[in-house]
Amino acid sequence: MRLHHGELDDMTDSTLIRWIDGDAPLEISGGTTWGMPFARGSVPAAEALAVTDSRGTTIPSQAWPLATWPDGSLKWAGIALPATDSPSETYQVKYDGGASPQEAGAPPSGGTAVKATESADALTVDTGTLQMVINRSGSTLFSSLTRNGREVARDARLISLLQDGVPEGSGTAARTAFTGEVTGVVLEQNGPVRAVVRLEGRHRPDSSGADSPWLPFVVRFYFHANARSVRMVHTFIWDGDAERDFLAGLGVRFTVPLQAELHNRHVRIAGADGGFLLEGVRGLTGLRRDPGEEVRRAQVEGRPTPDVQGWNPEVSGRLHLIPAWNDYTLSQLSADGFELRKRTAPDHGWVGISGGTRSAGFCSLSDTRGGFGVGIKDFWQSHPGQLDIRGAATEEASLTAWLYSPEAQPMDLRFYHDGMGQDTFEEQLEGLEITYEDYEPGFGNAKGIARTHELTLFAYDSTPATGSLAADAASASAPALLQATPGYLHSAGVFGDWAPVDRSTPARAELEEHLDFLFDFYAGQVEQRRWYGFWNYGDVMHTYDHDRHVWRYDVGGYAWDNSELSPDLWLWYSYLRTGRADIFRFAEAMTRHTGEVDVYHLGPWKGLGTRHNVQHWGCSAKQLRISNPAYRRFYYYLTADERTGDLLTELVDSDQNFLGLDPVRKVRPDADTYRPDRGALGVGLGTDWGSLAATWLTDWERTGNPRSRDRLLGTMADIGALKYGFLTGEALYDLDKGRFDTGRELIRVSHLSAVFGLVEICSELVDLVDDSGFERAWLQYCRLFLATKQEQVEAVGQPLEGIYLTQAHSRLTAYAAAKLNDPELAARAWASFREGGEHLNHESAFTLRKVLPPHVLLPVDEAPTVSTNDTAQFGLAVIQNLALIGDHLR
Repeated sequence: MRLHHGELDDMTDSTLIRWIDGDAPLEISGGTTWGMPFARGSVPAAEALAVTDSRGTTIPSQAWPLATWPDGSLKWAGIALPATDSPSETYQVKYDGGASPQEAGAPPSGGTAVKATESADALTVDTGTLQMVINRSGSTLFSSLTRNGREVARDARLISLLQDGVPEGSGTAARTAFTGEVTGVVLEQNGPVRAVVRLEGRHRPDSSGADSPWLPFVVRFYFHANARSVRMVHTFIWDGDAERDFLAGLGVRFTVPLQAELHNRHVRIAGADGGFLLEGVRGLTGLRRDPGEEVRRAQVEGRPTPDVQGWNPEVSGRLHLIPAWNDYTLSQLSADGFELRKRTAPDHGWVGISGGTRSAGFCSLSDTRGGFGVGIKDFWQSHPGQLDIRGAATEEASLTAWLYSPEAQPMDLRFYHDGMGQDTFEEQLEGLEITYEDYEPGFGNAKGIARTHELTLFAYDSTPATGSLAADAASASAPALLQATPGYLHSAGVFGDWAPVDRSTPARAELEEHLDFLFDFYAGQVEQRRWYGFWNYGDVMHTYDHDRHVWRYDVGGYAWDNSELSPDLWLWYSYLRTGRADIFRFAEAMTRHTGEVDVYHLGPWKGLGTRHNVQHWGCSAKQLRISNPAYRRFYYYLTADERTGDLLTELVDSDQNFLGLDPVRKVRPDADTYRPDRGALGVGLGTDWGSLAATWLTDWERTGNPRSRDRLLGTMADIGALKYGFLTGEALYDLDKGRFDTGRELIRVSHLSAVFGLVEICSELVDLVDDSGFERAWLQYCRLFLATKQEQVEAVGQPLEGIYLTQAHSRLTAYAAAKLNDPELAARAWASFREGGEHLNHESAFTLRKVLPPHVLLPVDEAPTVSTNDTAQFGLAVIQNLALIGDHLR
């Protein structure tokens, strides 16, 4: 079998756990965690899982449940391994029903375990290599970080700058400094291999005044046994007033104690392509007089220099005349350039060092006894960022990792136009007809959106060698990850209808090549169009402008995609079946973005997402179809990521959102159906119920919550009891009981109902739950949607209206064909797939055209007929059709 673009070969041993990037990393300084599924009924509990390396040796591990099957058996487990300087090329996870937890996964007797010790005022975590002390409240994230008994960093603080305006012309604006105030600390996991500490709080002004606390935050620290580094995940929620509050800086500041002579203090800052700035605070190279080759080499390599008494006296007697460089700054204000500079003191001028394209976002400050380093994941992609070292020539230096650079333009989240007179629903619908933007006054509000960053903190016992630092920078930028193979994931029976890549016939190979083309095209567009930046990274654009040769970044509802027609699902299913690292990281970035930026986390729209727009928060359509947990659960289960778990938990009661906001308020033909005052809400059986079903299913399997279970199973039964099932389109939902009114008899079909995760969730539910009525209703919907008018009339007495996106819906016909074992339906599904693609039904769609200046700013590739809606649904149709009826492909 020919493999493409990093696909994993499952023909050797599909039970192996492999590094997603291929070869094992040289070291795992902070340990590693991943998620793994198990077939229904195969593993009763996570505690008896064991991990072996490529030699078959059982190694220390820790496992915990992420989800269970309805029968109570383990569905997904999080698995953690300790830090190691010799990771195995592959691993295997085994279940031993007769083993105790100690025998199965815990560190063997005498082995190192991560330990968390709690007191009334603080929490101390010890990995065996480093120790962190976390106060339960106050202005520090941690008060001390030590390695081998020596403190390498202390008093870590979140900091922010609030600017009170963005003056035009010669005006000025004032900035107020804030510091994060921790109000709660929870030990979420406590060893033996992995410990997790969660902190939460708000930013408070450094000086007394009228400014109120703002920017709620959550920080998690991750500790693994033997680790010399700590992973830090930081999330903040924007709760400012966009008209008057402008974020002018957001970062994490660490105090770094130093004791060695100035020439034995070392600054290391990562540039581009693995390059590093390597300097001593007081330089000994390039002087008019030579201190000696060994002295120079020692400083450059970060080793202690020989005793000063043995130097050339022409240098040792004049050390006080060599400048000491106190401050360093790297600023990355765009995806295409960074600048490095330094100075001797705050009252003196800066000296430019160099510049480059894309910094890895890592720096360290150390001396002969140890030091501290920090790396920021996706640093240049999430610009504007900055790294500051201050006071390197003093006994207490500071290192600041700016997540939003104070040298950039202040963050301006005001809505981008004045409404243009669209004050009524009628006028707003007219606007929708011209720019595709669903505007409504007051709805283009960013208050409640969030942003998550990942950092890695390194505790050093000396100044590391340059190669080691480069490895640390690379691991912080793209952490190594273990994953099961596509064959194993498929065998576990998770995530519905998909199958690993199969190029065994020319017809299959052609479709696989088309899928490869589309992913590679979008990956290339991210780079060529510079879809980067603090609020943008991870998203893609909706529709292309062929006249300007740009995506419609400035045209209403055609700009940022915000999960429209499920590109998230396309990417995750593409990863599941290929195992490609590049697809995983694309999907990861999109999940971080769409789950944080495109969704509200506080305020009246909490739990709702925003439809596609020029600004991610701009559209007035605040809907469950965007906050849909079906888009996030892949990442949660594959990585055991706690922050994504938070996002899933936020949505548990999302059916309550219908009380405050009718998602179709502007076009509802019968307003009487929406009666929140009487507890009867009109809920769509497509995008609305599909999102609710994903919410309830995910919560049920994660927590066993009976409310979620009962609402899921109850509404499934109600849909099965409706005369026309899913064809009814909308049903009255009793919020208190969590049930639908089953007396409604009408048919109302929408082309959007099934393209926001409904297909995928229903497929899982049919396999998961024994409900013949629900299965019958879903099968009816799948069979009739693309049926002939005559077949529709024979079945339900009337033809179905609103049938669009034929290629996308071919997978409904494919599902019916597979369930009914009907070759004619299978042939119809493939015919609909080929004929129904509005754009992606011709070979010309899978070709690139180069467009060069002066017609564009930079050389770019065009795929003239590609749009994100078409791409996502084409991809999902191919993936599911191949899995269901691939044998009927001709």
